[in-house]
Amino acid sequence: QVQLVESGGGLVQAGGSLRLSCAASGRTFSTYAMGWFRQAPGKVREFVAAILWSGGNTYHADSMKDRFTISRDTAKNTVYLPMNSLKPEDTAVYYCVLRSRFRGSFQYTATNTWDYWGQGTQVTVSS
Repeated sequence: QVQLVESGGGLVQAGGSLRLSCAASGRTFSTYAMGWFRQAPGKVREFVAAILWSGGNTYHADSMKDRFTISRDTAKNTVYLPMNSLKPEDTAVYYCVLRSRFRGSFQYTATNTWDYWGQGTQVTVSS
């Protein structure tokens, strides 16, 4: 089992910044990738960013890639999501995700690709 604990959410004014963190614990030795999704009220859960644990290749949603940049610290089993120039439409619950091992195709934008989900952290951007 793997546990994911997010932190760093909160209330910020439009144009501000936040940095989300997610620490993984438990059976993390075979981690293939980690990432972030978000879900706004009344909307479907959407992909934000992902990073391969070995090699560090990153993937970002086109609509956010200029403002959000995923990174990782393998020694700490932690993934980060600095978010800049935040907009009210970024308001959502942000979920950390982990894929435990490589199993062929890696459709990182699909929710069913990911094996573990965190509890989520609320990000609220006021106008």
